[in-house]
Amino acid sequence: MSTRFKPKFNIKKGDLVVIIAGDDKNLNVPKTVLDVNIEKGKVTVEGVALATKHIKPTAQDTKGGIEKKEAQISISNVMLWDAKTKTPTKVKRQRVGGKLIRISKKSGEVIK
Repeated sequence: MSTRFKPKFNIKKGDLVVIIAGDDKNLNVPKTVLDVNIEKGKVTVEGVALATKHIKPTAQDTKGGIEKKEAQISISNVMLWDAKTKTPTKVKRQRVGGKLIRISKKSGEVIK
């Protein structure tokens, strides 16, 4: 991503999203956002894009082994979940009382 302007994304940590593209595409099951990386335009979603990591045995962890961990995916591959209509939705932002709030375009509800 360009470093000239800071991009604005409608997805935050803790939001419910659906995967709209890629190997884990599923428009009916919402998942939780674990982390958002604004500089790279990537997001980590619970149980999506699992990568295998081999861990070497150390003095503290004598066992070592293989661990599955969530990898980052592009923020353009996820869409916010609207709990009221039970569907993915786009977001509009509106300034109310000096604060910027996110509003679902499908139901008109405020997204917490």
